[in-house]
Amino acid sequence: MSKLAESLPPRVLAGALRFAFGLPAPLRRLIAGPPITLDGQELHPEAQLLLKLQQIGGEDWRTSTPAANRAALAANRAALARSTRLVCGPVIGGVAVRPLDLDGVPGRFYEPTSLAAGSPLLVFYHGGGWVSGDLDSHDNLCRFLAVEAGVRVLSADYRLAPEHPFPAAADDAQTAFEWAVAHADELKADRDRIALGGDSAGGNLAAVTALHAGAVKPVFLLLFYPAVDASVRRRSRELFGDGFFLTDEKMDWFLDHYAPSREAHSDPRLSVLLAEDLSGLPPTYLATAGFDPLRDEGEAFAGKLARQGVPVVLRRHPGLFHGYANILGVGGVFREAVAEAVGALRTGLALANARQDVPETA
Repeated sequence: MSKLAESLPPRVLAGALRFAFGLPAPLRRLIAGPPITLDGQELHPEAQLLLKLQQIGGEDWRTSTPAANRAALAANRAALARSTRLVCGPVIGGVAVRPLDLDGVPGRFYEPTSLAAGSPLLVFYHGGGWVSGDLDSHDNLCRFLAVEAGVRVLSADYRLAPEHPFPAAADDAQTAFEWAVAHADELKADRDRIALGGDSAGGNLAAVTALHAGAVKPVFLLLFYPAVDASVRRRSRELFGDGFFLTDEKMDWFLDHYAPSREAHSDPRLSVLLAEDLSGLPPTYLATAGFDPLRDEGEAFAGKLARQGVPVVLRRHPGLFHGYANILGVGGVFREAVAEAVGALRTGLALANARQDVPETA
């Protein structure tokens, strides 16, 4: 983060966001610059404006350490959280929140007000490249998912690299899911209607956990721009590798910390796309962003799911960049994209309930 950004309190940074996004469209375009078109897609003006404002703050990833990355994430979160209160009202309410211990994995439980017992549960894994991110970084997203989808949400705070390299995060994700299954009654949730979800590295963990689930399997997967193949560098890594929030350099940095052994990059517990049999995975909603280095691997994963008979909805948001699900406080386009995913989650869980109600034929 730049010295200027570090010297400004979060309320000032948030005010700048509010001011910029409140300007008339022509002035926003003037700040953001001329339209950016790449690979037949145009970057959405709100996404371009936010990237321009981020450039003012700046980050030096060549010298960043995991500790510095986590501190920068916390500072950015503080600014965006304050912006949420200014632009869209207070932090999302209508949900009771409490901490839980998921057999050694810290968790946070979100329960919408007046939600009936026996309703579905979403186990959610936060993004952050397996190096950063935590329960706080994705708190408002989990609140949004809980309230808008009408589900209980259990957010798992898995161990981070490099202190805990691969497969520690995958192990913790599995532990959290198994704990949720075992304690579904205590959570007033239906153990036969548990979904898994996550963004970026969290999407990776959700897919890996679903693939290795035991007798009780998740009934739905909600994946935002997941990382699913560390073994190759696809075309989108080259096209969108610089200037669109997640960069090619950042992705290498994350992987070098999470899985320093190159052999691990071909392990299906990291590169879940490489698993031979994905046919046992549940119905999936997979969203990608057009200007995301991970776009092509996510879409390749959706294609493989479809070929192996898994019901899958692939949705590319052509004008957005990686990380949009965590930007609910500024710009309507980001919130609209997450709201669409909420609709898919609601539908997927309703269909799972309908399947349960269909009697078995002899």
